[in-house]
Amino acid sequence: MKIQKILFLILLFVLIKTDLIYPLENKGNLSEEILEEVVVKAKRLIVPAKETSETVYTGNEITKKGLELSGEKGKTNIFEAISILPGIVFEGSDPNNLITEQINIRIRGIRAQPATGITIEGIPTTGGPLRHYIYDLENVESISVYKGAIPPDFGTGVGNRGGAINLKPLWAEEKFGLKFSQSGGSFKYLRSFLRLDTGKINPLGTRFSFSYSFTEEEKWKGPGDIGPRNNLNFTFVQPLGKSIEIKVWANYNEIKHFKYRPLSYSQIENLNEYYRLDFNRNITGNPSVDYLYYKFNKEDHRDTDLFGLIIVNLTNTTKFFLKPYFSKNKAIIFDGRPTGIVQKITRDIDRVGSLLEVETEFNKIKLKAGYLIEKEDLKDIYTEIYKINRDGSLSYIGYGIYPAAGTYTINSPYLKISGTFSNFNWQAGIKYFHDKESAVKGYSGNPLRRDPELDRSEKTYKVWLPNFGISYLFNQNLEAYLSYGRTFRRPYNYMALIGLYIQNRPYFKSAGVKLDDLFERLDNEISDNLDIGFRFRKDFFEFNPVFFISKHKNLLITVSDPRVVTPKGPVNYWQNIGKAKGYGVEFGTNFFISDWLSFYINPVYNYLVYDTNITYQGRTLSTKDKQVLDVPKWAVVSGLIVNYKNFEIVPQIKYLGKRYGDCEHREKISSYTVFDLKFSYYKENFGKLKNFKVSLEIDNLFDKRYVSVINAMDDSLAGSTTYYVGAPFSIKALLSFAF
Repeated sequence: MKIQKILFLILLFVLIKTDLIYPLENKGNLSEEILEEVVVKAKRLIVPAKETSETVYTGNEITKKGLELSGEKGKTNIFEAISILPGIVFEGSDPNNLITEQINIRIRGIRAQPATGITIEGIPTTGGPLRHYIYDLENVESISVYKGAIPPDFGTGVGNRGGAINLKPLWAEEKFGLKFSQSGGSFKYLRSFLRLDTGKINPLGTRFSFSYSFTEEEKWKGPGDIGPRNNLNFTFVQPLGKSIEIKVWANYNEIKHFKYRPLSYSQIENLNEYYRLDFNRNITGNPSVDYLYYKFNKEDHRDTDLFGLIIVNLTNTTKFFLKPYFSKNKAIIFDGRPTGIVQKITRDIDRVGSLLEVETEFNKIKLKAGYLIEKEDLKDIYTEIYKINRDGSLSYIGYGIYPAAGTYTINSPYLKISGTFSNFNWQAGIKYFHDKESAVKGYSGNPLRRDPELDRSEKTYKVWLPNFGISYLFNQNLEAYLSYGRTFRRPYNYMALIGLYIQNRPYFKSAGVKLDDLFERLDNEISDNLDIGFRFRKDFFEFNPVFFISKHKNLLITVSDPRVVTPKGPVNYWQNIGKAKGYGVEFGTNFFISDWLSFYINPVYNYLVYDTNITYQGRTLSTKDKQVLDVPKWAVVSGLIVNYKNFEIVPQIKYLGKRYGDCEHREKISSYTVFDLKFSYYKENFGKLKNFKVSLEIDNLFDKRYVSVINAMDDSLAGSTTYYVGAPFSIKALLSFAF
């Protein structure tokens, strides 16, 4: 295979050119500072994520320069910003990633929605749906990403099986500043951003920052707009003497948009014919067709976050952190259905919690202890059904699914201890996750009435999550590390399970199966992960290969229940009984060739297969040892950064290998390669302006037609996968400056 040969030649060249392996000189204890003495001639894109309580660095931090590589597409989407890293596959159907939920991201093959923990300063930002679209990247200093074996203090909240992402905010700055940017481009794309920092306000040294952004565009195919998207952000910093500091982060985001139409496998087999197929612009008068009317397929999201951070320096070596938070997610989603109806989904979730942490150091040992408590209140989560009339109007039928509101109470303590002995670094920790779900009373009918058959009992989910790691510094250029960690994701997909039960209630009832029985076998998804990594560093070169092994159990997969038989066969529903296993290797590679030229290439090979056959629709599917659907074995992101005086040119490439849309590998999705190109002119002082920048971005330079998002309810579902095509050629221009 060409890629394997290229990787081998790169590694061979590096080992010969840099002379990385040589006897350990008498340097005493090689500490983390020595590794930082490596001088590079360009700004680093990715560095090891180094938290104060860590000694074994298994995460990656994307620097401000690294975040810039995502361009306009990353400014409103965290997943685009981190997709430079090996092992992360992100795809979207929209040129600017404004779409909220029609996206696809996998981290080491694990579907990130909903298995990834996203935090800000360690504070969990989500309880159910991932909210990767609610922050402006201009308000973020850096992003840390942990994959596989994850320390216990990362990915706090409802899960981290699909990785942990931690945002470090750009807090209110110490000097007054005003930042402005304006961009526009294809499909009437328009984005404006403004941020004001007050600087220190005497006599107390108080600092504030305020920012606002407005973004909108037209869909690149079919009728309807994406946006407007409005985002407001506020930060506050208040020192109290030399020992206490209080910080506040507030963020509000709202976006409305029409959807893109999914395609079937038969349609993507004839992609040129169906490439621009989308929802209908007009009503036809036939309800069985008019469910495809674009106004019946739209979303409206409103998200509010308020986080606090109180830091108390108890001594020179001991710090106390208190992080209270409140979060609100409101969404209304319309979906047209082939039966001539429109389903309206209402989601209103409140989360309130607090994270308490203590960090201390004694006798060269670092210790961190934390405790998370959170209450998630599902105020309203229900569906309503509307009949489509021939004139295009809608008649209200009633509730489709109305589960009475429930609450989730999370208690999650964790402990991490780390230290250094000679050239060895070590680290160990454990987290306990305890989630108590309240009993829920069922309702059905129109008008609503109590329905005991839909009652759900109180449930408790708990799991212990150990973690440990060691590293060894051979010399100032070479480090090796090993890390093991268990990760998890609490149960999910409740609405789909309830809806399926209601639709097939007579058959469940005749079999003596209640809704509560379907919830009885739900459990936390569990993954055991082992990482073995190396860091080679030289003046012009960084190489970070990581070999990883994983075992997964209690995966949510589709099962066939022979007890519940409909005229179409046994009923199929979701249970946490699946297993998978895998291994792979990531090659994080950066060349700092000169002051004006840098090169990065980040390939990943990922072998992730089903551990057993799957029973589906009354038959056993041949899935054992087959690659998990939607997981390519090979993926590569790469780019050049060319600087000449104040100009910069960045060509980038993304390659995704072949994959499958079904678990038996009957629906093959071809590999594809997409090229992007960025030009920019930057000057630190341009008259009275600072950080003056003009840029031009071209995405999908050669207008490649390809399948991007694969949408399946779970990683085993056969026969109901839908697909979206990738975004076409687009061009955008940006002007930004500061005072």
